[in-house]
Amino acid sequence: MEYRIDRDAHSLLDPRTKLLLLFTSSVFVVGNAGEKWMFVFYWILVFLPVLLLFIEKEWKAGIISIAIYIASFYAQKSLQHDLTVFESALALMLYIITKILPTAILARYIVKTTKVSEFLAAMNRMHVTDKLTIPVSVIFRFFPTVMEESKSINDAMRMRGVEMGAGKAAEAVEYRMVPLIASCSIIGEELSAAAMTRGLDVGKKRSCIWNISFGFPDVIIITLCLICFIWWIVGRFYI
Repeated sequence: MEYRIDRDAHSLLDPRTKLLLLFTSSVFVVGNAGEKWMFVFYWILVFLPVLLLFIEKEWKAGIISIAIYIASFYAQKSLQHDLTVFESALALMLYIITKILPTAILARYIVKTTKVSEFLAAMNRMHVTDKLTIPVSVIFRFFPTVMEESKSINDAMRMRGVEMGAGKAAEAVEYRMVPLIASCSIIGEELSAAAMTRGLDVGKKRSCIWNISFGFPDVIIITLCLICFIWWIVGRFYI
């Protein structure tokens, strides 16, 4: 017998919608497809991840993201002509930030608001092979776990007086990075073992308690993504 409960109300969007939005952002923000005739959609896709953070009440992360993006954008615009080698390198770095930051924010939002079981249920609905879903499900837990481990290591180092500055920068990097790298290896093995313990590698159809479905916000986002691709295709042939 299969028991079902409503999808977690904390998750505004269906996992399939999130993946479509991530793909769309990668094409039109990171890839800069369409250039001039995608101008309006480009800026919508740039600020939409921040809006999603605000909806999830991630006020601090959203404000910091906007500040970094605006500062990088206008700093890059100010570096346009007669650049030195250093200024050229700085302009390139700022350009990369403006292209990658919105999609990175969106990826953070997806990892933070998507449960592994919910993601697996969505992939099962799409008939995606386990060879892809299992590694991705492990990644979903890997990065949050690594962040928690990094925070614990930093707290331990501060308790021992190992801080950046005062001639201890090399020690601070060494005492943080070496344990973190070792922990990453252990975390990967533990998460893989946890996935197999839950029966994710059996290769058979599994039941799921998540009753995932598309809601009104999903319809809005999917429509936006489809319009972006349609407008891009039309622009390639008629503009």
